[in-house]
Order: sequence, then C-alpha cells, then structure tokens
Amino acid sequence: MFAHGSRDPAWRAPIEAVATRMRELAPGTLVACAYLEYTEPGLADAVAALRAQGAGTITVWPMFLGTGRHARDDLPRLLTELRTQYPAVTFELRAAIAEHPDVLQAMAVAALHQPTS
Repeated sequence: MFAHGSRDPAWRAPIEAVATRMRELAPGTLVACAYLEYTEPGLADAVAALRAQGAGTITVWPMFLGTGRHARDDLPRLLTELRTQYPAVTFELRAAIAEHPDVLQAMAVAALHQPTS
C-alpha cells in the first residue's frame, strides 16, 4: 500500500490498520506500507523488504482518494526506477483505492450513516 505520508506520526495509523486487517483476512500474504514523503519506509525500502521475504510480484495500491499528481506522475516514476533495479520482479500498479467500486460504496454508506445518539 502506497500513501502520501505526513509529519504527524499518528497519521499513519489508518493505513497500518488496513495492512493489519489485510494480514488477518489473508494470512501468509505479504503486506507492506510505503510512503511518498515524511513517513518511513519509502517505496524503495518497502520493496526491498518484500523482496527479502521472497516476493516476486508486488502490487502497489495508491491509498489516495483520486488520481492526482502523486498517483499520476510521482508513483509511475518511482516504479520505473524500481523496475530497473528489480528486473525479475513484476510490479502491478492499481488505480487510486477510492476509485474501486467497493471502496466507493463503503464511503457512501459511511457518509450516510446516522449516529443513534
């Protein structure tokens, strides 16, 4: 999972919670979080850690609400560098997570939820 990052260390908690939930849902699946800036690890370090665990295919999910400059420009540039560094690895790039129909549905349901108290 690839997210923007923040100077606030608490910012990463929701991204890490998604990673934890993924590991619970699919034990044995390698899951790593990577950040563009301000937060570690960066994408190159996360890829190195996944490679050290034996990953041969790495799927990158931008944890963004839309396909802005980071997802459109920065991330493809980083992946080009990583493909050069790791020619034996298959890198798959997904669309911004919020563009996935299931995520759109979950956000709409959550936004419509009315607290009972």
